[in-house]
Amino acid sequence: MSADTAAAVLTHIVRSIVDDPDAVRVESTSVDGRDRLEVRVGPGDLGRVIGRRGRTAASIRTVTRAAAARDGVELDIEFLDDDD
Repeated sequence: MSADTAAAVLTHIVRSIVDDPDAVRVESTSVDGRDRLEVRVGPGDLGRVIGRRGRTAASIRTVTRAAAARDGVELDIEFLDDDD
């Protein structure tokens, strides 16, 4: 995957928000020919990442997609509980 910059930015942002930064994992996959970054966080941290009415998640997606655009990549971002 060529969105290494986006993955690094996403990892940095999410780790700075959660209570347990060591539990954060960002995995890259491809679904229907489109790149996807899946973010897994520790128990209880998903609410922090999503924020009220999803505003934090939307902001994280905006910044990460801007980083991906620098690499010429379009991607989707999914936030998942480590339980999923």
